[in-house]
Amino acid sequence: MAKSLKSRFNRRQVIQGMGLATGAALTGSMIGVSRSARADDFEISMQLGWLISNGQLGEVAADKLGYYKDAGLSLNIVAGGPNVDGVASVASGRSNVGQLSSSPSLMLARSAGIPIKCIAAGYQQHPFTYFSLKKDPINEPKDMIGKTIATQGTARILLRALLAKHGISEGDVKVVVMGGDMGPLMTGQVQAVTGWQSNINALKILGDQRVDMRLWDAGIQLYANPYYVTDETLEKHSDKLAAFISATARGWDWVRQNPDAAVDALVERYPNMDAAAERQAVGLILNYVFNAETKAGGWGTMKRENWESQIKTYADLGQFKNDVPSVDDVMTTSILEATAADRPKAG
Repeated sequence: MAKSLKSRFNRRQVIQGMGLATGAALTGSMIGVSRSARADDFEISMQLGWLISNGQLGEVAADKLGYYKDAGLSLNIVAGGPNVDGVASVASGRSNVGQLSSSPSLMLARSAGIPIKCIAAGYQQHPFTYFSLKKDPINEPKDMIGKTIATQGTARILLRALLAKHGISEGDVKVVVMGGDMGPLMTGQVQAVTGWQSNINALKILGDQRVDMRLWDAGIQLYANPYYVTDETLEKHSDKLAAFISATARGWDWVRQNPDAAVDALVERYPNMDAAAERQAVGLILNYVFNAETKAGGWGTMKRENWESQIKTYADLGQFKNDVPSVDDVMTTSILEATAADRPKAG
């Protein structure tokens, strides 16, 4: 499968594929992997699919503590956002490492002919959650029957996957599209809203009446914050990627041991962030970054079986407009294997 995808790949197809996968056009010229102005350092330009958040605690810590410099690297974190096509930036070479919010985005991009591949999983479990209230709780998927569920437009497929897994007809649930406002749940317009469990500020409105049903616990088990690179970068700069993953793993391990100091470093670098909210969130985030899987396989570990399950779920729902990618198309454990001794085994 990997060969067939690669053989169909050309620049025009990439541009078209990016439009399908991310809804934004590729602009600018194709450029190679960049290096920093300092001749001795190799620049890692890390393109995010979102604005700067607490998901970068480990990178900020590693940079502040000099772990990247020790590895002969310099780090440039490039913020994403609603009008930024992060996958296009990485595929074009403007950045050489990327991070997406969810693993399915990478699978869909690969199916569209974009030659990107996951090298590590930032969060071992996805924080995506269905939030309801104690007066009308949704504790398990069957409780959704006859209810109105508000979810983001891009997350409707997650709800479809959840209903299909539990044998619930889509017609038995009313779906409305929401943004970031969870107010409709409080006013009774809907019986559930969705978001990341780690978004402390957005969840404040729900107070102590909140009931959580995580997508992961309900059987749809996605990775969050996957790190990805192009096939070309993986082939030509595997040593630099290994150095980056090793240094980043050290940074996250330091965050695990020094959560308050890590929040201080994050807010120091990005003063617009809410220190109080980040202190509330850091423990929860660390539970997503470190668990039994990382205790066995080290920070950033991921399983082929999990990727296979995700691909099958999306294939069964007809989400791949082109070829269904194989596991080897969308992920590799080569960088994890090369850094096995450096990635902390903690959970």
